[in-house]
Amino acid sequence: MRWWSLANLVSNTGTWMQLTVQNLLVLQITGSAAATGLSLSVQAAPGLLLGLAGGAVVDSWPRKVTATVSQAVLGLVAFTTAALVACDQLTLPLLMVLAAVTGVVATVDGPACALLGNDLVPVEDVPSSIALGSVVHSVGRLTGVALAGVAVAGFGTAAAYAANGISFLLVALVIPFLRLHHRAEPAPAGGAPRDRAARKGGTREGLAFFLGRPRLVALTVITAVSAIFGRNYGLTLAVLVTGPLAGGAEEFGTVSTVLALGGIGGAVLAGRLRRPSVRLVATLAAVGALLQVAAGLAPELWLLVLLVAPMAVVESLSDTAGTTVLQTDPPAAMRGRVLGVWRSAGTGWGLAGPPLLGLLMEWAGPRGALVAGGLLIAGVIGTGAAFHARRAAGPPVPAGTLATTVLPAGLGPATAGTAVVPTAAALPVPAPAPVPQLTTVA
Repeated sequence: MRWWSLANLVSNTGTWMQLTVQNLLVLQITGSAAATGLSLSVQAAPGLLLGLAGGAVVDSWPRKVTATVSQAVLGLVAFTTAALVACDQLTLPLLMVLAAVTGVVATVDGPACALLGNDLVPVEDVPSSIALGSVVHSVGRLTGVALAGVAVAGFGTAAAYAANGISFLLVALVIPFLRLHHRAEPAPAGGAPRDRAARKGGTREGLAFFLGRPRLVALTVITAVSAIFGRNYGLTLAVLVTGPLAGGAEEFGTVSTVLALGGIGGAVLAGRLRRPSVRLVATLAAVGALLQVAAGLAPELWLLVLLVAPMAVVESLSDTAGTTVLQTDPPAAMRGRVLGVWRSAGTGWGLAGPPLLGLLMEWAGPRGALVAGGLLIAGVIGTGAAFHARRAAGPPVPAGTLATTVLPAGLGPATAGTAVVPTAAALPVPAPAPVPQLTTVA
């Protein structure tokens, strides 16, 4: 697990270096902001359209092999981009093709690496493994963004892509030496898929399982509403700080730093979770929404900074708890497809969220968007909780109706099959029927 975390830290750093300079690279090639948005959409589109298919691949092939190959392919794409940039041969069509390939491979690489990390620890330590991964991601993001400026200033744009390629290869070299603590299922002989049905019907089965699991559907609704109206702090807080609070880039940098540090702190706290539930995720999301409302009403910058820290902690705890439920609730053979469905849904609300939030900000302003978004999140969670409580209680018993019990023969004075009103005395419990012994024939 230490080797895996170290390799992931390097890989996350390289990825954020590349992401930081990617928009700059597109602007250098085209000079068009629209082309920049198009490149991001092209890279995200496979996650929306092929997420479930990628999850089916993860369920059908040995996890270590899948993760190794996907990391190697991503490294090859990064090296190819670096070479084209260094030779001044990168054009917009080539860039779009490389972005699409990256998006397709990521539909397999994401769930494969997530589930592989869980296989390195005992089942009871999976929440801690996920929390550690969140810390690694946050630290890698901070480091990658900082190193991107150094790499571009000292060595040029191609250096960031080359560094990312090296980081992918490092992960690919580490994976074969990892010792799995447990396997989700036996690895198929020769690396072949387990059966033809897994390839043909796997995606449909995964979607049907996901939609038929109320816990996963509820988790999806909570996360989607929170992501659209409560997690785009890079947009809402930037406008709030530079607008009503009359701050500048330095003040927003302070707020962003507090958000990042709070996220790391929340991930560390999440490592102590053992059996998180959807109810816990909902509670944390509701608390975060109420803190968001308070942040939207903050009259001074210092008060906003004080509120941002617990907001980030609660958000990180909620994300880690939700990820743990997502990766441990389904049966082992279905987890890749469940993560695939989640990736498709997450890409959808990731693309729809910023435009919707932008419209809300134009209508209500930054304060109104934070307050209205927080109240909407809390309202959706409260409505869902009330519906769940009512459903769990069952249909109400009409007034004046006496509950009756049909007793089998030998359990009371009544004749078998006669409806009687049970007394306050405890009814005797019938002995269980003998279980027939089964004989195994070799």
